[in-house]
Amino acid sequence: MNSILPNPNGIRRIGVLTSGGDAPGMNAAVRAVARTCEKNNIECIGIYRGYSGLIRSDVVPLKARTVNNMTSKGGTMLYTARCAAFKTEEGLRQGVDACKYLGIGGLITIGGDGTFRGAEKLANAGINTVAIPATIDNDIGCSHYSIGFDTAANTAIEVIDKLSDTMQSHERASVVEVMGHGAGHLAVYVGISVGATAIVLPEGGFDFERDILERIREGKFNGKHHFIIIVSEGVTDTMALAERIQRETGVETRTTILGHIQRGGSPSARDRVMASRMGHFAVEALLKGETNQVVCYRDSRLLLTPINEALQMKKPLDEYMRRVSYELPI
Repeated sequence: MNSILPNPNGIRRIGVLTSGGDAPGMNAAVRAVARTCEKNNIECIGIYRGYSGLIRSDVVPLKARTVNNMTSKGGTMLYTARCAAFKTEEGLRQGVDACKYLGIGGLITIGGDGTFRGAEKLANAGINTVAIPATIDNDIGCSHYSIGFDTAANTAIEVIDKLSDTMQSHERASVVEVMGHGAGHLAVYVGISVGATAIVLPEGGFDFERDILERIREGKFNGKHHFIIIVSEGVTDTMALAERIQRETGVETRTTILGHIQRGGSPSARDRVMASRMGHFAVEALLKGETNQVVCYRDSRLLLTPINEALQMKKPLDEYMRRVSYELPI
């Protein structure tokens, strides 16, 4: 099938970078960008270490063969970094100058809100940009899905299932902290998946008596002998919470903080496919003349949202998911 697109802006070279926290599936997105460029007779260059690498023109040519077998690799082959310098006027000017020096007619940035802000600044300075949401927290307001979420959830579920086996054997409670960056999407998804007794979320406030003790007491009354408590990072002191549970219930309690293990590992099928679709869609958007846009997944399809609108959109926790998480563990 011939998929070569019209190129009204005459783009001859597209750059791609990954920025902020890494997420499983970023490599699949980079691969899709590189191969879609080659299919359309466009050069593709990878920019190392996000906006920091852009300022220094630290780049590598990306050909179809360069990105062989990258769909299965976690992390990001382009590395990632946060760049305080790019937030300044001087840093932005250096980034714009680098794009012009490198002949970048379009730039694809892969990451979260901070990555979008950088892309918006470049777009406002005349550089064609399209951003792709990639964060395990799945907290990008304009998109129902962000690259990395499914893999991170599955990683957490696999670990917690193993913890559950030993907690059951010893009739203990396990308090497990998952990532989330101030949002409870990952915690509630994981909590439902592992049958958590309670889930401590940043949304809606946290009450120890209501959200923890009553849930454990109800479980014990119904014959339950081990308990999994999921905590979204930043809501409370997880270690202190475990100590308080043990002190007030008499149930021996252990703490596990999963941390950055959730960001690693081979991407799930969903993340590989979504990243590939988004990377392909982003290149096609640039070639059609789009700029200052975010690739979003809503209502089972890909579409574009202006970056300034995307940054203003908030993503509330799904109240039905919250209700399911509360009503099933009886």
